[in-house]
Amino acid sequence: MSQFSISGEHPEVRVQRSCLAVPATSEAFFEKAAKGIADEVFLDLEDAVSPSEKTRARGMAIQAINDLDWGDKILTVRVNGLDSPWGYRDIVDIVEQCPRLDLIMLPKAGLPSDITFVETLLNGIELAVGRKKRVGIEALIETALGMVNASRIAQASPRLEALIFGVGDYLIDMQTSDRKMGSVNADYAVVAADPAQAAAYYANQWHYAQSRIATVCRAYGLRPIDGPYVDFSDHDGYRASAFRARALGFEGKWAIHPSQLELANAAFTPSGERVAWAQRVARAMEQAMAQGRGAANLDGELIDMAHVKLAANVRQRAALIAGQAGIDE
Repeated sequence: MSQFSISGEHPEVRVQRSCLAVPATSEAFFEKAAKGIADEVFLDLEDAVSPSEKTRARGMAIQAINDLDWGDKILTVRVNGLDSPWGYRDIVDIVEQCPRLDLIMLPKAGLPSDITFVETLLNGIELAVGRKKRVGIEALIETALGMVNASRIAQASPRLEALIFGVGDYLIDMQTSDRKMGSVNADYAVVAADPAQAAAYYANQWHYAQSRIATVCRAYGLRPIDGPYVDFSDHDGYRASAFRARALGFEGKWAIHPSQLELANAAFTPSGERVAWAQRVARAMEQAMAQGRGAANLDGELIDMAHVKLAANVRQRAALIAGQAGIDE
């Protein structure tokens, strides 16, 4: 797991397998979210709040952050967009009044200047109030403009920790035929040349977007996080979506319902079988190198130093999730 940043600073190391969205006006859910199993809880001031409720929602979020015990969760607020009447005031009021806050989530990041504007605000607020805990930024890539500029956005600030694939607004911006955000689209299917050979099967229409975000994040030391799967009754679909994201290098995924949290945590935690494999690889290569060899036979598979690095990633990830003190074994 690369922790390089373009500025030379190291972003905060966090476990962010599951990211629970909680509307900032849904007071009944605050305490449950604080006591739940999500790695991150974000109080949403943007899409989940009607325009007439924006100011009240901001006050409710501030009160919830300050009054509840959030334990060791990543505590985040998704503010309104910078092009809205509320975004600027969301950032100022919440960061000034909420010392527990970890991250500001910025929607619809389209240009590097969006990130540097938020960074400048945070710098000034922290100096003004003497804030000891630095606030990080995570940005939603959810427009065509943001996708095109993802690499530049990733380099915009040392405060930036994660990029999130915002599939909902992205499919709107791309004018696709989707009806369920995050689900496969039956229109994006592959049919065999000879129908007698095989039936149609669905492909992942978001492969490019997800691959781009994951690649950009790994290039600049950020966490790639997958967005929502809105059909929360479809557990198999959510699990498959999380597995696809994991296969592309993502570290976590949004949950719009508590029932999705356990699925996300399991998907983005190395399995016991995979950890055991990583340990066996390390032992086999240690023995091989002690004998002057750069490769070894493990269960009929040739392994070499590339496998050592793969195994180290697995072990480090597992150790970080387990809360062990030293992740560099």
